[in-house]
Amino acid sequence: MKFLWTTIYVKNLEESVAFYSELAGLRVIRRFPAGPGMEIAFMGNGTAGETLVELIKDENQSGAISHGDFLSIGFAVDSIDAMLETVKSKNIPIHSGLVKTSGAKFFLIKDPNGLNVQFFEQK
Repeated sequence: MKFLWTTIYVKNLEESVAFYSELAGLRVIRRFPAGPGMEIAFMGNGTAGETLVELIKDENQSGAISHGDFLSIGFAVDSIDAMLETVKSKNIPIHSGLVKTSGAKFFLIKDPNGLNVQFFEQK
């Protein structure tokens, strides 16, 4: 069995694509209409066999999109300090952290849809 993707329902597809592109370095691998009022974008690094982020904008979905505090998506970074500077330069508030353990450093922010996004540096 292979883990293929994580799906995130989004309020604004353009804003979400820009967020994951600018902060996580992902690019749109596939983007297509998926029916009336629905569009899907798969994002990744473009490497074979990678796990993707699937963004779904569904104008037919009623009610608020809530991901809760217990869901998150995580990205490895080479430098947590450099990522902190990037996040601060874009005026994105830190949701949790900076946490330092004996083997790692990480922090969380919220994406445009309220999903926790963790940036993680392995020491």
